[in-house]
Amino acid sequence: TALEQALAALEGAPFALAFASGLAAAQAVLLSLECGDRVVASRDLYGGCHRLFTKVFSRFGVSFDFVDTTDLGQVRRSLEAPAKWLWLETPSNPLLSVTDLEACAEIAKRRGARTLVDNTFATPILQRPLDLGADLVLHSTTKYIGGHCDAIGGALVTRDEALHAELRFLQNAAGAVPGPQDCYLLLRGIRTLGLRVQRHAESAAQLADRLDSLPGVSRVLFPGRRDHPQHGLASRQFPGFGAVISFELEGGRDAASAFVRGLKLWTLAESLGGVRSLICHPATMTHASLTPAERAWRGIGDGLLRLSVGLEDRRDLWDDLEHAAGSVRAAPRECGTGADRAALPERAAIASHAPARTREEAVR
Repeated sequence: TALEQALAALEGAPFALAFASGLAAAQAVLLSLECGDRVVASRDLYGGCHRLFTKVFSRFGVSFDFVDTTDLGQVRRSLEAPAKWLWLETPSNPLLSVTDLEACAEIAKRRGARTLVDNTFATPILQRPLDLGADLVLHSTTKYIGGHCDAIGGALVTRDEALHAELRFLQNAAGAVPGPQDCYLLLRGIRTLGLRVQRHAESAAQLADRLDSLPGVSRVLFPGRRDHPQHGLASRQFPGFGAVISFELEGGRDAASAFVRGLKLWTLAESLGGVRSLICHPATMTHASLTPAERAWRGIGDGLLRLSVGLEDRRDLWDDLEHAAGSVRAAPRECGTGADRAALPERAAIASHAPARTREEAVR
């Protein structure tokens, strides 16, 4: 109850529900649907939600359509057919696209659909979707709200009393709730959320401005950069640009593998939003459940890497990125063999069903 009250206050709402994970929160929303119902979702979406949609709930007669929600024309056309939910993620994972929440919520309202916004990346510090017309906010509290990578949780927040009552029943009926220790850790994280997000964002902005100076980087995706396609909207919609950066390396997976192995300070891991800086290879980690064709349609290439900027000294973070870029130059063919192509250490090796080359490398 204490955690739910704190989460509601952060989003400026009277009602919040705490769950054992972000996917448990998403599942509660989907459990409110019936066979024949339809959901329109952002094309660029967290891979776990895409898996939950297409591999689980689609089996029960719920249909899902994925559209580019940065294009309001596509949103309007997609909602011409009846839909229960417009499911938005902004900034999106992993391409950091930005959706006009106010415009999309208005379109959905006119079409009789509710709007859900995954606010994990922006946090309530930078964005309050309920103020922009959304009906429901979803969080993976594992990320910035927890902030220390030592607790897993999720949340739903709303101002709609009837919707809250419906989801409260499902929360209780399905039972995917957090334990008291997780609630304590998440409440601890909330106490420093504002300070952490500010520092995260400041460091990310500086690193993003310099990333394209690294050899082999073909594009940098960060809403705070002027070359981002939705930079103007991002500037209006939230006061900061978050702390997740994605960038593409020439050379595909070979280059990505060499880059990751050249890092000493950044840790290869799927999570984000914690005090420690992390790097992720979406094609073999967060979005590994998508087919290569699905990833290509979304723009997720094998050379794409995602950074979650932590709280370390940003000079150390930059020095480590420069060193990794040098590793790619020094060994452009190092990952060329079949065995070595699986050597994005540990997690990517699991994703490709190939063992890490040594136990020491996996631990590192």
